[in-house]
This record gives sequence, C-alpha cells and structure tokens, in this order.
Amino acid sequence: MKRLPNFRIINLPILLIALLALSCFAFAEDEKAEIVEDAWNPGLSMQYNDIQSVAISPDGKYAAYVVRKPLMEGEKSEFLSHIWLAATDGSSDVQYTRGEKSCGNPSFSPDGKYLAFTSSRGGKKSQLWIMRVMGGEAEKITDAKSGVGSYRWSPDGKKIAYLMQDPKTKEEEKAAKEKRDVILVDQNFKYSHIYTVAIAKNADDERDVQRVTAGDYHISSFDWTPDGSRLVFAWHPEPTFNTRFLAGEIASVSADSGEVSQIVNRPGQDNSPRVSPDGKYVAFLSHGGSIQAIGIRDIYIAPLAGGDPVKLGDTHDRNAAIVGWSADSKRIFYREAKGTSRNLFALPVNGKAPKMISADVGNVDDVAIDRKNNMMAFTYEESDKPVDVYVSRVKKFTPKRISNINDGIARPLMGKTEILTWKSKDGLEIEGLLTYPVDYVAGKKYPLVLTIHGGPAGVFTEYFTGGRGIYMVQTFAENGYAVLRPNPRGSSGYGKEFRYANFQDWGHGDYEDLMSGVDKVIEMGIAHEDSLCAMGWSYGGYMTSYLVTRTGRFKAASMGAGLPNLVSMVTTTDIPDYLVAHMGGEFWEDYETYEKHSAIYRIAEVTTPTQVIHGANDLRVPFTQGQEFYVALKRRGIDTEMVVYPRTPHGPREPKFLMDVTPRILTWFEKHLGRKMVTTGTEMSNLEN
Repeated sequence: MKRLPNFRIINLPILLIALLALSCFAFAEDEKAEIVEDAWNPGLSMQYNDIQSVAISPDGKYAAYVVRKPLMEGEKSEFLSHIWLAATDGSSDVQYTRGEKSCGNPSFSPDGKYLAFTSSRGGKKSQLWIMRVMGGEAEKITDAKSGVGSYRWSPDGKKIAYLMQDPKTKEEEKAAKEKRDVILVDQNFKYSHIYTVAIAKNADDERDVQRVTAGDYHISSFDWTPDGSRLVFAWHPEPTFNTRFLAGEIASVSADSGEVSQIVNRPGQDNSPRVSPDGKYVAFLSHGGSIQAIGIRDIYIAPLAGGDPVKLGDTHDRNAAIVGWSADSKRIFYREAKGTSRNLFALPVNGKAPKMISADVGNVDDVAIDRKNNMMAFTYEESDKPVDVYVSRVKKFTPKRISNINDGIARPLMGKTEILTWKSKDGLEIEGLLTYPVDYVAGKKYPLVLTIHGGPAGVFTEYFTGGRGIYMVQTFAENGYAVLRPNPRGSSGYGKEFRYANFQDWGHGDYEDLMSGVDKVIEMGIAHEDSLCAMGWSYGGYMTSYLVTRTGRFKAASMGAGLPNLVSMVTTTDIPDYLVAHMGGEFWEDYETYEKHSAIYRIAEVTTPTQVIHGANDLRVPFTQGQEFYVALKRRGIDTEMVVYPRTPHGPREPKFLMDVTPRILTWFEKHLGRKMVTTGTEMSNLEN
C-alpha cells in the first residue's frame, strides 16, 4: 500500500466541523493540518520540543513556559531550556530568555510586573533572577553557595523564599581539594533549608538575605501564609530518597525565623503543603497517619491554628498532585491520572466528591491558575498531537492553544493509536494503548512489540507518540511494528485497589495481564503470533526479565534497567522500602517470596535472545542488576548483548544516548526476526514541512 501524497488542508471549515462532530471532545485550534511524506525516526522525534513549568500571571493575561531543546552538535549532548512568554488572548508568543545557559521555573510577582526564574548563567550554580514582564535586562538577586532549589514570592512581592542545600564547610572543601574527601554513608547529611531574599536593595546596594530554618531536618516544599507572616513547610528526618518517600511532617515558622511549630506530626508521609487564601487551613498530600510504602497521596486539610487533620473525599486514584486552592477557599485543584488520560479536578473541602474540570481525553499537565480562578494555563497533548500550551476558562473548559513550538517540524503519516481493553486470565479488566504500524493494511499480520512501563505504579497515557523518549513509538510503527502498551495491575490511574493488586505477586498476575493483551492483539488479526518482541524499562525491565523465564513465545526481548534479582536489589537500591512493601517483608524473613519473584532464579528456563541495557550510574536499579542477568544469559549460551551508557542514572539524560536506545533495540529485534530496518535515525533529521 502506497502512502498518500503530500498534501495540506487549509481553511476548510466544513471539513473541520465534520471532524469535530466525529469525536466527543476536541481542542479548538485554528491551525492548518498537514501530512508530509517522510519517515519517522529518532532524529526527527528529537526535534519535537518539550514544555515544562507553566506559570500564569495573577491577572490571567500572560502565561510563561519553558521550552526544552536538545543540543547535539560536535561534542555537545545536553538539553537547553528557555522561557517563552505568551498572551492568553493569543495575540503574542515570544521567546523571553536567551543564551547558552538554561533558564527555568518561571513565576510572576504578585503585582504581575516581574517574572522570576532560575538559571546558572554567570556561574555554575542555579540562582534566582528577575526581569520585568515587559522586557529588559535580567538581574541576579541571589548568590546562594549551593544554588537555589524551589522558591516562592511573598504575598506582598517584597521577598522571595527559596530552598538551599547546606553547603560544604571550609574543612570539607579543603579535604576535597586534597583528595581526602572520604564518603561516610548515611552520615554528614546536607539538608535543604528555607532562606529569604529581599527584592529591594539596602543602603549598601545589596539585598538582605536571611536564613529562616536550621537543624538536622530536610525541607522539601513550602508555602507562605496569605499575610506573609509565616512559612508552612514539609520536612523529613533525612534527605535520602527512601526516607523522603516514607516520612514527612508539616510545620510552620515565622517568616523572620524563630521557633518551629508542628502542624501535622504522625507516622507516614505528609507533604506538599498549600495554604488556603483565607489563611485558615493548609492542604497537603498524605499517607493518612501510617506508612504506605506502595503509595497513597490522599488530600487532607489541617487548621493552621491547631487541630486534627481531616481527610477530604477520595480522588479517583488516591494519587493526587495539588495545584492550589480556589480563590474562595472552598475547593482544592489537583491533577491525577484517570485511565490513559491525565486531568484537572476540583475537590470540595466539605467532603463531597471531586469534579473533573478538564475533559477525559489526552494529557493535561503543568496546570497554573490565576488569582481569581478565571483563567488557567496548561500543557496538553494527545497520541497524535504534540505538546503545546493551552488556556481555558476555569468554570467552563474551552481550551485554546497559545503556543506553536512544534508547528515547523515535519509530521509524517503516523501509525494510529487507540485505547484497547481486555480481560486477564482471572477476569480483571485491563486497559492499554495499541499503536498500529504506519501504512497498516487490514487483514495483514505484523510483528508486535509489547512495551512494559516502569513503576510498577507507572501508567501509559495519551502522550504524543512521535516525541522523544526512551522508546520512540512511531519509529517502531514506521518500521512495520504494532506497539502494545498495557497498564497491568499495579498501574496508576485505575484506583488504589488496582494499584495494590500486585502485592506479593510480581511476575504473576501482571504477567497474565500482559500476555492476555498480546493474545488480544493476535485475536484481532493485527499481530503475528510468531513475531513477538518485548521491551521495558525499570519495573518494565523487571517484567521483561521475568516473562522470558515463563514463556518462549517472544523472538527477542530488551531489558532496560531491569531488576532480575530482588534479593540483591533490595540491599543495593536507594529505595529499599518500596520493594519490601511489595514483597510483604524483609528478604531474610522470607527468602521464598523474593526468590519466587526473581527472574535470576529461573534463568535456566530462558530461551529468548535478550538484550540488556543499563546506565552506569544507576542508583535506583543498580548497574549490577543488569550485569547479573547478562552474565547469566551469556554463561547459559543464550544470545545476548549488554549496552552500558556512561554517566547515566536511571534512564538516559543526554540527548545522544536517548536517541541511541531505540535504534539499538530495533537492530536487536530485526536480527532475531530476520527483518531489515526501514530507518535508523541515528542522526538528527533535517526534515521540514
């Protein structure tokens, strides 16, 4: 089947109306649609830009957002981020910051006249800068020795509070220079604390900086009270990832520093405080008074004046992310996954059920709402629509696109993506996303790539399949593969019980969920039963390692940052309690459970050629996990190869490495399927519309 010729649809309102009528919801756009006759490849996908950190001015007239682009020429392999400023009425959209150093985390001053942001321009550490919204020179306002973390304007706009990690002492700096900088594990922690900096300069032409908190505790997030007299913050006994995941308390302190007052002090995690506009309550995310290591983020409120915390109504997934309060202090806005979409909700503080603000389609993310709750700005994307910034009225969701960062990038014919549901072996309903091959012909069978997400509480949502990522979906589709991305038990987006359904069951119930999905696509007549491949990263890598010990149906597999040995994993990862929670106890108390769910103890059953990919500096899933599986496969005589990315933590961060993963996996699959790739895309594409 030949491709349709290159053509454009321009100013055809009747056709557009008809297309809108075919769907239950569509985002209003005045853009021209294009189909270009080119091929998807990683080089093209890398050109699609990401958007981060959306902010909206207090009056709702402007939105600031961060565009992230890769730099890959010569010796460079890094991302450069800069801020753009757009009018919410769509009248303007311009790049706001420039230069060789990234700028990010924009935030408007309370009067809307200034925009603050962070950047390492002029030095090595991230500092706070401010610039007039209408333009001018940016001015650095901090000289934080360890760099600035998160920050917030004071309500009157006269100060900015920020987090800074404790810097090295003079003795520690001297020891480092003299190569005597011995690391004492779990000792000598560097905590983050709150500082404030004045916007106006003093008589000495300097800005007053004040340290607000101090002590052996780590602050992760904070908020001002409306009158600016106090700061409410979440603190943890240690800065380690494992401890921050398990324990957190809510407290407050005078904005001029002083004695800390506890607001919420109980077992488990309480974090992300946001103070109500009337100054009476603080909203926060919580485990609910007991440690929930598998994960719960319910929304609670507590009186600032003292009193017991109160749980609000259950959110759909009990896994919320707070956006902020409504102007009348009666609702809390939050984001959460619901199935394969991400949405904005409003939760009443009177205990009633939440209400969805956005539409139940695509991904709504990075939401910012103006002071009076009239207008909101956010990012939005769908499987066939790249990310952009949109605005909408809060009361009636009528989104309008105000950015066009990806309009000039080629958009070849895409393999369509649809939501698929099926029943697992035990009758549990499972949902996933199926992407068809480009140029799919009904009745013809294609190779299928089973792609498994991480977590296990990750979730595949309707993100743009042509964009950059570890697994570039449209490149597989371009090379004639169907791609199935299931959300098996343990995934987010389907409720707390579903997320907990793989407790002490890794590699079993979730395995049946995945394989039932594969059988579904075969039954649909799309996938060829003798041309199956599998890949996954992190927990997806774990499942990849485990499924090749349970079945020989796959012709090839690729394990990315996988954990095949749960015994060695739990004693080397930086988040051991998460794994212990899923296994139900420590490994020395129950070797049988850990071994039962570890692929390494079933290595004799593997017949599938399996590629192993890992980052050399991975702390979440240590490098030795991949090494164990690779060496075992090699000693057994199973076809294997190990790909190691230097300087890489739990997933590629450098653009050249990110672009390298998909072609390597495709080469591995094609070798064992006896096929030849259409395109590798290992160089940046120069395709243009």
